[in-house]
Amino acid sequence: MIYIEEVNTKSRLKSFIDFPHELYKDDTNYVPELFIAQRDLLTPGKHPFHEHSSVQLFLAYDNREIKGRIAAILNNNHNSYNNVADGFFGFFDCVDNDEVAGALFTAAATWLKDKGVKNITGPVNPSTNEPCGLLIEGFDKPAVAMMVYNKPYYSKLLETYGFTKNIDLLAYDIAIDEMNDRPVKLEKALTERLQRNNITIRHLNMKDFKNEVAKVKEVYNAAWDKNLGFVPFTDNEFNYLAKDLKMIVDKKLCLLAEHNGKIVGFALAIPDINQTLIKVKRGRLLPTGIIKLLLGMKKINNVRVLALGVIEGYKKQGIEACFYAGIIRRAAERKMRGGEASWILEHNDLMNRGIESMNGKLYKKYRIYKKTFA
Repeated sequence: MIYIEEVNTKSRLKSFIDFPHELYKDDTNYVPELFIAQRDLLTPGKHPFHEHSSVQLFLAYDNREIKGRIAAILNNNHNSYNNVADGFFGFFDCVDNDEVAGALFTAAATWLKDKGVKNITGPVNPSTNEPCGLLIEGFDKPAVAMMVYNKPYYSKLLETYGFTKNIDLLAYDIAIDEMNDRPVKLEKALTERLQRNNITIRHLNMKDFKNEVAKVKEVYNAAWDKNLGFVPFTDNEFNYLAKDLKMIVDKKLCLLAEHNGKIVGFALAIPDINQTLIKVKRGRLLPTGIIKLLLGMKKINNVRVLALGVIEGYKKQGIEACFYAGIIRRAAERKMRGGEASWILEHNDLMNRGIESMNGKLYKKYRIYKKTFA
């Protein structure tokens, strides 16, 4: 008999976090999330998302054995910013069973309906500012840093319940030895042209990290405000993310464009830490996980271009090309294979064409689903 329980104890939270480890135990492409990071993300008082929004976790059982999990998410900042009444779901993992999946979706939908929302969208974990989307193409490789991975049958479970496509998110693989190096060849000329307009490209200043982060947040919230499901980071959310990324960031892979001292664009590529996390059993740093993590960092040969944006009025001037050229050069200096550019909205023609012109290969596709309540 299938039944649903709310996650309202520490032991259930532990079971919620650990369930994917059992589900994917025979999947060589599965990368476990760090337990401590997931625990904090899902715990009110630990992660700043809970300062403005609500999350309810659910577990599905069959004869006392966990068969699935889901989070119902009420993102109040999203709704107030976009003047909508949306609900979200995330952290969905489930056995290949329509009844179990349906029970989970119904539990999340019922909780959200009681909060007055009109639809349910996802998966987001817990927003589009964190890992989101359902992998629908590209199951042959592990996900890179801060991207998701799931079973191929998940899309069937969602569509059986009545979810339909909202939009797709694209991920491109860029191999240095196969790419069109035109941006690198043009970098000097583009940089000189930008400088004539008092626009300069520089690295992140790690010695002034706090102030740099504040400036980057302003650009992020301005440059991404037309993206699907976008909601501006709060100061606490952005600082929380920056603190996590500071442990792995390479300043030469974080580039800023300035016009007369004002930051007008930035690009951030991070080492693909998933190449190391995939070896950390059940996401536990102790007793040996932290050693694997530290030793593995030196062997990472891939990056993820996590963010690249320029504010209105400064686009199509060559800043984006200079960003890519700088990241490519740094990755080559570190003897890296290449990287992934993700995620990019399917209708962002400017960005998609730019990556394709460098011989970037579309190799993974993610989908955001939506269901309107009757």
